[in-house]
Amino acid sequence: MLLEDGTYFEGGGAGASGRVVGEVVFTTGMVGYPQALTDPSFRGQILTFTYPLLGNYGVPDPAGRDRWGLPYPFESGSLQVRAAILESLTPPHHFASRLSLPEWAERAHVPLLHSVDTRELTSHLRTRGVLRGVVAVGDPLPPRRELLRELERAPRYEEEDLVRQVSPKAPERTRSGRPDAPLVAVTDCGCKASILRSLLSRGLDVVRLPSSEGIPERFEGQRVVGALVGNGPGDPATLTPVVEGVRDWLKRGKPTLGICLGQQLIAEAKGARTFKLKFGHRGQNKPVVFPDGRAYILSENHGYAVLPRSLRGTGLRPWAYNPDDGTLEGMRDASGRLISLQGHPEGAPGPGEAGFVFDLFAAKLKRRH
Repeated sequence: MLLEDGTYFEGGGAGASGRVVGEVVFTTGMVGYPQALTDPSFRGQILTFTYPLLGNYGVPDPAGRDRWGLPYPFESGSLQVRAAILESLTPPHHFASRLSLPEWAERAHVPLLHSVDTRELTSHLRTRGVLRGVVAVGDPLPPRRELLRELERAPRYEEEDLVRQVSPKAPERTRSGRPDAPLVAVTDCGCKASILRSLLSRGLDVVRLPSSEGIPERFEGQRVVGALVGNGPGDPATLTPVVEGVRDWLKRGKPTLGICLGQQLIAEAKGARTFKLKFGHRGQNKPVVFPDGRAYILSENHGYAVLPRSLRGTGLRPWAYNPDDGTLEGMRDASGRLISLQGHPEGAPGPGEAGFVFDLFAAKLKRRH
């Protein structure tokens, strides 16, 4: 792999052969590679795992679905990363394994680069910040000057329309199975299956909407009582059509929950600003502190954040922060009808102790239903 600053890492190849260019990021999670690799928020990126052993529990049946027909235990129906970088590949030893990690990656046309010192790579990214890179797997390997030319020709992360690639093409409704369930609209920029599952398990019906489509007052004759603006890839400041749709919805004053990219889009819609983090927050061990002193450990996957001082005059107020670097982790409005969280209350992979955020949202919807 060649990084855009000229740093070169050699390793062994597995999965698919070929060359891919993407933004190189790292995750500190110890488990959950099937969920991480299928998370649409990683679209357009090359994912480095800091945990040294990958593949030991294999891959469950890729066709696995839960009772609502959602991918399980995956976050979407396919791998979303452009490539993955690992230190050590281990053979699978698990009763539920149906494929090895290299077999799964090969089927999905995703290269794996293993036997890489991922601690050195992660340290380099923490020092220099996120960098683009090109991964080449195959024989023979191209010369470095050819890899560098490929990097120079490729679009930058923020120049790609990644949300369009992972957003549904048409509205998709899923029923919770409970009679007279409230209907929630999801602005789907690449929403994780676990977020949808968190709504459905609380007795809410869900309609997933294409990211560029506005949120209707009614869908299939039923009133939409609230909305969730979900996670996804890309730079929030460039997603103008999505921001406009969110802005129109927020004017109605109905219950709204933003998660990850959703928090950033809500901030942009209300007139606040976002910025790119040096190397992002990706992992399952991220602390979040709320105003009453409660602290939770969350799973996170984001490279952008909301600028706290830009909330002035927007009607939004800080709700939680990250004690490691002071970044804004949650927002709410004065009425409490709008809440957002930068981390992932559903976990998957990771802790689910912030699931109370879904409970708050569901309670507001059921009172208005």
